Amino acid sequence: MTVSEDGPYVNGGTESTESSTVSLDDGDIHVCQDGPRDAPALLLIHGSASSSRSWNPMVPLLTGSHRVIRIDLLGHGRSAKPADSSYAIPDQARRAGAVLDRLGVEHAVVVGHSSGGVVATALAEERPGLVTALALVNTGPSLEAFVAPESDPSGLSQWPPTGEQLRRFASTGFSRAGYRIPEELLDDVRGMTHHTFTATMRATRSYLEQRALPDRLTVLGKPLLVIFGEDDRRWRSSSASDYRVVSGARVELLPGLGHSPLLEDPPRTATPLTAFTALHSARVD
Repeated sequence: MTVSEDGPYVNGGTESTESSTVSLDDGDIHVCQDGPRDAPALLLIHGSASSSRSWNPMVPLLTGSHRVIRIDLLGHGRSAKPADSSYAIPDQARRAGAVLDRLGVEHAVVVGHSSGGVVATALAEERPGLVTALALVNTGPSLEAFVAPESDPSGLSQWPPTGEQLRRFASTGFSRAGYRIPEELLDDVRGMTHHTFTATMRATRSYLEQRALPDRLTVLGKPLLVIFGEDDRRWRSSSASDYRVVSGARVELLPGLGHSPLLEDPPRTATPLTAFTALHSARVD
């Protein structure tokens, strides 16, 4: 496993974003880093059919006190998209842990958006000594909370989908119709293969079918923050209360925001997140 420097990543959170590639046995993983390297580590994990770019608006709000690390999960963004690798949630979590190891990170608060929160949970299960606390942003606790979409690109015979098909699919990721969807988010879907798109969607469903997230998190006993846009059109926001079975869990509902509060209102999303990370981050000696 090696790390190669790609130089500044202009499309990242800031002009000082450091971009690199971590080579793993089953595929290269693209990594972005911002903030002081001696600050507590904060790992941000994107959702399905997205990439590290989905966190761009949040990064400047977090780097004042953290070393912010973003990865493109295998099959997404600038990471490799092999047809013969596993996209199962535990394997995605293993790769995230391997990246942190290679970067010399011994402890991190891990934040996941949507299915990225599922990967974050799996990482805490596999590497409890590495993950100090978890924050889940609009991550459905179980399949019972899922709102079936009217259109799903995975069933299309044509790949990539047309711009109109992509916009119709992506529109449920926001609180209101007519929201101007960032073009780079549509590009993230176009950049996937049909195999990686369908495999990652199936992987999330399979993991939630095996056991609901609150049950997994109760056993782990990690500090937990749950942030949910109250007008989510993909997961019932009322299901956020399911996480209250986790001892000490903090649940924050954000009125007027949908499935992607990190894009719709970064400051409002960052407020509870920064308060939470201030309590549970471990400073590098």
